[in-house]
Amino acid sequence: MNLYQDIFEIEAVVNGFESCEISKGAFSHRSHLTVAVWYVKLNQDDATERLRAGLLRFLDHHGVGREKYNETLTRFWLECVRRLIKGLNGDPGLLETTNVVIEVLADSRLPLEYYSAERLWSEEARVGWIQPDLKAFSQLANSQTSNSS
Repeated sequence: MNLYQDIFEIEAVVNGFESCEISKGAFSHRSHLTVAVWYVKLNQDDATERLRAGLLRFLDHHGVGREKYNETLTRFWLECVRRLIKGLNGDPGLLETTNVVIEVLADSRLPLEYYSAERLWSEEARVGWIQPDLKAFSQLANSQTSNSS
């Protein structure tokens, strides 16, 4: 697994995302999680708004249509990150927290355990939050807690 060795690597990903200097091809699932951890851990109150705005700016900058953005998917991953961080013992630093999140949430197909593909990729999910149709979102904390211990 490709984990971070120091905080400067994390800062470079976040700065590259916010400045749109990172290419769309290089902005991986790991990068998404990294930015989500940064926003949740350091800016909890406005993490959703900041990530949404950043993703839309990133799409616009790279000439990718805004229809690629999915509000439900964004909020799903942010909630996964929030719940995982909340369940960590003590108050680990940003480096350790980010690496744990990357390890536990490595599978980018996780949302499909909670949503049918039809529901997740629907216009309704793209423009706003919708509840899962396969598994209750409340089960998310239980599965992550067992994965992070």
